[in-house]
Amino acid sequence: MICYPNAKINIGLNVVEKRPDGYHNLETVFYPIPLTEILETVVNIEDEQSFTFSNSGIKVDALPEDNICIKALNIIKKNYDVPPVKIHLHKAIPFGAGLGGGSADGAFMLNLINKEFELGISNEELHNMAAQLGADCAFFINNKPAYATGIGDILQPVNLDLSGYHIALIKPPTHVSTPEAYSGVNPKSSENSLVDLIKLPLEQWKHHIKNDFEKSVFKNHPEIGRIKMELYEAGAAYASMSGSGSSVFGLFKEAPEIKTHPEYFKWIKQL
Repeated sequence: MICYPNAKINIGLNVVEKRPDGYHNLETVFYPIPLTEILETVVNIEDEQSFTFSNSGIKVDALPEDNICIKALNIIKKNYDVPPVKIHLHKAIPFGAGLGGGSADGAFMLNLINKEFELGISNEELHNMAAQLGADCAFFINNKPAYATGIGDILQPVNLDLSGYHIALIKPPTHVSTPEAYSGVNPKSSENSLVDLIKLPLEQWKHHIKNDFEKSVFKNHPEIGRIKMELYEAGAAYASMSGSGSSVFGLFKEAPEIKTHPEYFKWIKQL
């Protein structure tokens, strides 16, 4: 069976407070985008190992047992019988981009195994399993626009439809670590909820919707800030860094023509 894990973007990201456990509460809107990978599983009749894993596209530089797809499989196997499977992941979503590629792989793996072997796992249980994999994994179980709070694991559906807009996504070969991103943020509650702000005309978003990580990330990595500026110069109605970076996206009414550094990842698509 084959599925196509997709990326997400963050529309607004407010770091609200630091928690006693060291994590941070935040608020953001997750929106799925059609930048996809390919994940395939087949029953392994040739080998009695619980799984075999292979990878193409962007190299997954980790031991198979540390891959989030295998972690998802092992979570299911704790309570359900799953035969030996061959797993292949063709990776196309850049790492360290704030696009949730790894989280999507884990969540889609849960859904894929559940469907392929007709395990009958409820949506609620899948959400709980996904939460064990990572803070934003649960979003990809339903994979629909959602207002996220907590550490990104408390989800509320939102009525947001960006179809018809074109998205341009640019990622430089820059790594922004999560500790670095959070170190430059002073947590505080936002004056207006993103649930209300996304109801504004999209052209007004740039005046009201922000990503708290941008100020310090742009200071430390000015090349990321320049991408946002260039997207606006190219005619974006709204542009923002996604998550803690390092990708930046712009939303356009018409398909843009954007030139970037040859080492940068660039993806343009109509939503």
